[in-house]
Amino acid sequence: MKRFLTTAAAAVAVATLTAATPAVAAPGRPAGKPSIQVRNGETQPVFSRADAVTQTVNIETAVDSDHDGKRDTVQLRIMRPKETDQGLKVPTIMEPSPYWAGILDVPNHPVDIGGMRGLATAKFQRNLAEVFPGYYDNYFLPRGYAVADLDSLGTGGSTGCPTSGARNEQAGAKAAVDWLNGRARGWAPDGTPVKAGWSTGSVGMIGQSYDGTLPNMAAATGVDGLKAIVPIAGISNWYDYYRDNGGVIAPGGYQGEDLDVLAKAVLTRKDPEVCKKVIDDIEARQDRDTGDYSPFWDERNYVKDARKVKAAVMVVHGLNDWNVKTEQSVRWWNALKQAGVPRKLWLHQANHATPFRWRIDEWLRQTLHWFDRYLYGIRNGIENEPKVDIQRPDGSWETAKDWPLPGTRSLPVSLNAGPGGQPGVLSPRPRPGAAQSFVDEGRTRTAEQLLTGEDKADPNRLAYLTGTLSKPLRINGIPKADIRASLDGPSPYLTALLVDYGTDTRPTGARVTTTDKVCYGQGVPGDDGCTLRQELATETAPYKIITRGWLDARNRASISRSEPLTPGKSYSFRWDMQPTDYTVKAGHRLGVIVLSTDYDYTLRYPAGTAVAVRPGVSRVWLPVAPGGDAAPK
Repeated sequence: MKRFLTTAAAAVAVATLTAATPAVAAPGRPAGKPSIQVRNGETQPVFSRADAVTQTVNIETAVDSDHDGKRDTVQLRIMRPKETDQGLKVPTIMEPSPYWAGILDVPNHPVDIGGMRGLATAKFQRNLAEVFPGYYDNYFLPRGYAVADLDSLGTGGSTGCPTSGARNEQAGAKAAVDWLNGRARGWAPDGTPVKAGWSTGSVGMIGQSYDGTLPNMAAATGVDGLKAIVPIAGISNWYDYYRDNGGVIAPGGYQGEDLDVLAKAVLTRKDPEVCKKVIDDIEARQDRDTGDYSPFWDERNYVKDARKVKAAVMVVHGLNDWNVKTEQSVRWWNALKQAGVPRKLWLHQANHATPFRWRIDEWLRQTLHWFDRYLYGIRNGIENEPKVDIQRPDGSWETAKDWPLPGTRSLPVSLNAGPGGQPGVLSPRPRPGAAQSFVDEGRTRTAEQLLTGEDKADPNRLAYLTGTLSKPLRINGIPKADIRASLDGPSPYLTALLVDYGTDTRPTGARVTTTDKVCYGQGVPGDDGCTLRQELATETAPYKIITRGWLDARNRASISRSEPLTPGKSYSFRWDMQPTDYTVKAGHRLGVIVLSTDYDYTLRYPAGTAVAVRPGVSRVWLPVAPGGDAAPK
């Protein structure tokens, strides 16, 4: 998946030596015995990246996803200190990925319902600007770690078929951990059996997007030996990636993509035609007609398996990420809390990205301490530090004991009719009134077009606004829509937008590369172990969409069951919006915009659906942080 491209990983080691402090024996160990060195609670860079040992292993899994009568294999490429051939045993930091062999151009599904049924023109394109620069080898290997890249099933040097998160892909990631613990068979490329005699058996995983999803998948199996993971913008439930509240919902920027499209895009193994029936089955079962939750989707839901997780989990997500949306990390975070799993959380202001390049020093400190603590057992106190790091819109960072912030309360705000009907008024005091109506034109007008002109009535949406806030209002958590409405027409969608109205300079989620060069690890020819620091890009605009959420009204009772709507009949509809942490400044207004079709996310039915909303009894629930509760009047 083009947007899932992540870490440009560890390069093949070169023979040229660089200066490195030789490994020394730990206290109490025989002189000359290679050992890690620990100072101030963290491993030190005493091993040479330049003369590291590299090897490739094909590892047997427990599944046969391509149905060829043989167990699938996954390919693991390893770089480790040369001292591991002299008796040193080290843990492994692994990045599993479907992208190491690149991706293919694959057409997306059509999203205009009732029109041409041909394929959409949008295609996968490898956006090299989004490829995360590799640093694991330069930084972690000198500190006594093996670094490994894993081809997930059906990709690169692996066999089997990609299935966009199904159990066979879980089995592939799990098999690599099993081999590093002596529980699975492995072979060198020439067929020679090979074991990981250098491995301590302790494994960490890290990666962004799909590369951050695979660590979640592996951890959800409960595999022994997987001690710590750092999922960055990772998926925890594929249903919520391609569906939401019964609706067929696109990842931001990729209208028409679905599980089958992704599987085709990463199918880079040899003889890919053997996977045609497998991917055809995915297309047949993913159900783009109703969007209902089913056993097919339940297989790709790891949140329900949080109690199996034995790894410490450091969750990382961008508050402006509309590709892998924030609910993927927040629901995982909440489930891990209930399961008692050791955890940390980073929430930053970028989009689908990792904070490495704009908070490099603290990022490296915390991830190193995370792996040192759980892979080497070093008591460095990382587990006693604040659990949460949150970046504010001005680029500053703050810490918290938990998230949402302790003391956050759910504030109901009613959607009331305005003096002239529309625009309406947001207020804690409900004022019931006659229904207010609009006609869906979301097939031709985007949400951004529909939310402008908020002080005037618009025939294609409803707007509800607070007065000017006298104090900041901090919303952190999951806002919820609770709407009483009727629909009459082809579109079953309801969309709610939470909008900050007020001209301001805000982060866009994009990043700008500076000229500030930062060197983080040992360099070798072709890889100097350095990067250019980034800053958050900003824009000055009169509004910002804080968050949004969608519902297929036919799924008003259950995401697993579609029920027909009686045209013109009023129903109660309740749905979650995407989690957020956002402060509406004093002097701004908070708005709720009610739409039907959301052009960039939902399926687009023919225009003309009439939606009537009952004011007063309709409302939103805002998770308001303590000290940030300038309740709308």
